[in-house]
Amino acid sequence: MSIFEAGMLICFGTAWPVSIIKSYKSRSTKGKSPVFSVVVLLGYLSGMVHKILYSNDIVMYLYLLNFIMVSIDLILWFRNARIEKNEGKV
Repeated sequence: MSIFEAGMLICFGTAWPVSIIKSYKSRSTKGKSPVFSVVVLLGYLSGMVHKILYSNDIVMYLYLLNFIMVSIDLILWFRNARIEKNEGKV
């Protein structure tokens, strides 16, 4: 296990709950990019595949947790886009 890899994932992971809460409360897509979220998801997926194939350790759970949080934020983006469309903002 790499302590630096775990540190990176913990640091990135601390930002996602804040983003999720903001997305949920604001009901807005403003300042969010679904393309960015998909790119981040692909990065986490690549990290998980690497862990499975080459160095399966506990850091895999950090990748998985971050992947889940980004997925939730992306789902909220689509929810918020639908809300904006129904309210005539788009």
